[in-house]
Amino acid sequence: MTDDPKTAEFTTKDRILDAALTIFSNQGYHETRLDEVVSEAKVSKGSIYFHFPNKEQLFLALVDQFADKLERSVAEATQGETVNMRRVHLALDAILATFSKYRRPAKILLVQAVGLGASFERKRLEVNQRFAEYIQLQLDEAIRMGEIAPIDSAMVAHAWMGAIYNVVIQWLYTNEPRKEQIVSGLLPILLNSVGYKEDQHHA
Repeated sequence: MTDDPKTAEFTTKDRILDAALTIFSNQGYHETRLDEVVSEAKVSKGSIYFHFPNKEQLFLALVDQFADKLERSVAEATQGETVNMRRVHLALDAILATFSKYRRPAKILLVQAVGLGASFERKRLEVNQRFAEYIQLQLDEAIRMGEIAPIDSAMVAHAWMGAIYNVVIQWLYTNEPRKEQIVSGLLPILLNSVGYKEDQHHA
């Protein structure tokens, strides 16, 4: 009985990504060589080049993988919540919890990646857009349900993403403010900016 080629292909790619994350996290982007990823993943160099033409593309694929992980954590945390602005609260908490759990790789992927220049900037904007669209959707639904007054939800969503991103980067660099302080301090600022006071909407 032979293995399904699609399953084998996925397994190889997954092993490469896992190995790359380990090496990048231990050594940083610039010090990592593809030969080290080959050794860690126990695959041929040809296998890596089949999936990723160069180190930069491998690194950017890890950024995508981490964004997918964040998206899944948000989906799981907000499942079953019907109040859109509470979904925003749960989403922020889930994102920070994921960063806490994967702090070292997150720092490599978000901080060191800045040195990649334009290619990373495009990827960063792409990831920001994914999460800004999620926030905008929650804001639009909150407006429709009467939770908040009408606003320019697209602009607010991007402003929120900018605030969240900068606070998270500061946290990854310095460990300050603590995760709990971010939720208790940043969240009220974001909610107040759209006229929503969470304590007034609890049942």
